[in-house]
Amino acid sequence: MDDYKGVIIEESLTDTEVLKEVRILKTHVSRVTKRHKTPWLRKWTLHTVTIRETKANKVAKEISRRLDESHGESWYADFRNMDFHYIVFPKKIFKVNVSDSQQYQEVRKYGRDRGIPEYQLDFTSP
Repeated sequence: MDDYKGVIIEESLTDTEVLKEVRILKTHVSRVTKRHKTPWLRKWTLHTVTIRETKANKVAKEISRRLDESHGESWYADFRNMDFHYIVFPKKIFKVNVSDSQQYQEVRKYGRDRGIPEYQLDFTSP
């Protein structure tokens, strides 16, 4: 089994209960700048996490339900292993084969349509 690794921004969640389902490896607090496009926040708390492969679908669904939409649909979370990349938006989950660039193009378009800055949609293979 190949566990997933990714980042969850705590402030993107309406409730942090889902963080109990993952293993937090490290936490970094970043000051928000104009480039982040989240002027209602002063900081982002970025949790680098691992998610067991057997829990990945469940965690993706939980994150999708808990992403804050009060300022639009601009939040997402992502985690990946060597084969697949989950990119989770409110009410929409992509499970991308990391070797399929066409699938990534679809995710980027979806993200852009929700107002996510282009630099935040720079997904690369592990």
